[in-house]
Amino acid sequence: MVTLCDCHVHLASYDADDISGVLQRAESAEVQTIITAGTTVDTSQRCIELAGAHSSVYAGVGVHPNRLRGFLKDTDLDALERLARSPRVIVWSETGMDYLPSAPDQHWQEQSFREQIRLARRLRLPLVWHSQVPEPNTPGQHPETVRILREEHAEDVGGIMHYFQADEATARMAIAAGHFISFAKPLLRQPHQWDIARKLPLEWIVLETDASPQPYKPNRADWTEPKDVSLVAQKLADLRGITVEEVAEATTRNLLRLVTLST
Repeated sequence: MVTLCDCHVHLASYDADDISGVLQRAESAEVQTIITAGTTVDTSQRCIELAGAHSSVYAGVGVHPNRLRGFLKDTDLDALERLARSPRVIVWSETGMDYLPSAPDQHWQEQSFREQIRLARRLRLPLVWHSQVPEPNTPGQHPETVRILREEHAEDVGGIMHYFQADEATARMAIAAGHFISFAKPLLRQPHQWDIARKLPLEWIVLETDASPQPYKPNRADWTEPKDVSLVAQKLADLRGITVEEVAEATTRNLLRLVTLST
């Protein structure tokens, strides 16, 4: 049986009435473990509630760099630490850096990222991190993100470079710093990723969808959901010349090297 994990989704963004259908479709696609990421204190709380209500769902807490409106306050850090102590929280997610021209002030982002890495290390939670640059298939400023991770000793807890779209050198830099590479649906449509996906050691790859509501797609059936992690697994299998069962087994095993699923 193919058993898959989606290591990064945004279930808290869906309407409450929609979530049961999303999870049922995931189960039908053999996606048995879903980690839902917080982007603010409030959505982190919602992630924990969802994880408590659904046995296949686990939570991450964090503040996304694009949600910042200033330096992260001590009150926010205290709230995140309290939330992160929930037994259903298994990762610090989502944090990181964003280098797009429209992104918040870089000083705000770096302070937030460093403080969240320190909390994750204190609580022994792996980091699922965001690093976005204007040209996806280039190194861009990704080395800056990895520099911060190294300076804050994030290798102590490890983590995942989520929604990978960068170049091979960036992937290997992240792996050398103790972080997995997470492929998502861009693997289906970005040819520059195909050779990278063939070359990277399979033991450092995990899978995700980064699923959230997509109202700009008029057909609801076209929205990305956790069920679509099966498409990513099949593409990776095709690229590497192995079975989807082998991909599912390896990527699930990899995730379980990083996280402990609570009961």
